[in-house]
Amino acid sequence: MMVIRIIFLATAALAAGLSSAGAHAFLEHASPSVGSRVATPPATLDILFTEGVVPHFSSVEVLGPSGTALRTGPPRSGKDGRELIVALPPLAPGQYTVVWHVTSQDTHKTEGRFNFTVGQ
Repeated sequence: MMVIRIIFLATAALAAGLSSAGAHAFLEHASPSVGSRVATPPATLDILFTEGVVPHFSSVEVLGPSGTALRTGPPRSGKDGRELIVALPPLAPGQYTVVWHVTSQDTHKTEGRFNFTVGQ
């Protein structure tokens, strides 16, 4: 009976380790929110991921209404290493596209993009 219990616990521990080892950092939440319209231009862009990311090996690019990349600050870490915070220049009314590439703490790479709009 004890051998069966040990085998069961070892198998459960191995399965739990494999599921977390295959994880990737995906977008969980952003501020401004994905697809949102904000009346006041934000001073920062905050992107929260499903697991920790490495800012040094990650990038966030913000494209203005004309499609030109804006000069932003480098992404810095926040909220348990799962959040990237980017300082934004003053934003004029229009639609902005955020393009992100992140490397998670377990070295997996993911990427994505989303839009938000400033103004009425």
